[in-house]
Amino acid sequence: MPPAKKRPRAYDPVRTRTAVLTQFGHVRTAVRTLTPAQLSAPTRLGTWTVRDLAAHLTMAVESVTLALERPAPARAELGPLDYACATARHAEAIAEGSHTLAEANPDLDALYARVTERLDRALEGTLPGRLITTRAGGMTLADHLVTRTVELVVHTDDLNDAVPGLDVPLDRQALAACTRLLADTLAARAPGASTEVRVPPFAVVQCVEGPRHTRGTPPNVVETDPLTWIRLATGRTDWRTALSTAKVSASGERADLGGLLPLMS
Repeated sequence: MPPAKKRPRAYDPVRTRTAVLTQFGHVRTAVRTLTPAQLSAPTRLGTWTVRDLAAHLTMAVESVTLALERPAPARAELGPLDYACATARHAEAIAEGSHTLAEANPDLDALYARVTERLDRALEGTLPGRLITTRAGGMTLADHLVTRTVELVVHTDDLNDAVPGLDVPLDRQALAACTRLLADTLAARAPGASTEVRVPPFAVVQCVEGPRHTRGTPPNVVETDPLTWIRLATGRTDWRTALSTAKVSASGERADLGGLLPLMS
């Protein structure tokens, strides 16, 4: 008899909405302090400058407002676990849009203010189950907001990497949602129960085909911290580097996740 299909993780829509708004607020406060030299600095995202990255963060949030302005689709075609594949398909267009937006908006604080005001207005009184049309397809507002935590957390980390000492804080709920979604994406990509991946304090998932453990400590265990996991899942660091620097512990013959990562590229 085949194993029962796992039920998708549920996210509290109120907490997710608050996390998106809070994290975007943290970024807005930090961007306001950046000097022209810092805005022109390179990032680990290829040709993107810090200015391009800052502009892209507004796009990630503005996508919610734009989706709510469009007619609702007939049904939800996508869920949060489809997000990684959908994003990768549009990477080139996203990069071009970010650069164009940065050039068109030299006053980034004014851009952030407009995006915040529009988002607040769009979300007011809107139910989490509202169907919206995104770049990748139809989904619920609640599910789309979960994907926004990934965008905001991942790119906040990119911003902190590009500007030493900036130290934009990460909202705990946004970090938790981002970590869980990426862990669940791994479990969906490599179904099974032979390997347990632990990302305390936010996520534990089982994945990879093979013998299933029934009690005690599983024979194959991977453990890391949330930021290292997010960097692995998004290609900001690689498996071998994380192992060699002791950012990841992996035990067991099926604990090598190098061939499964990154989940997003």
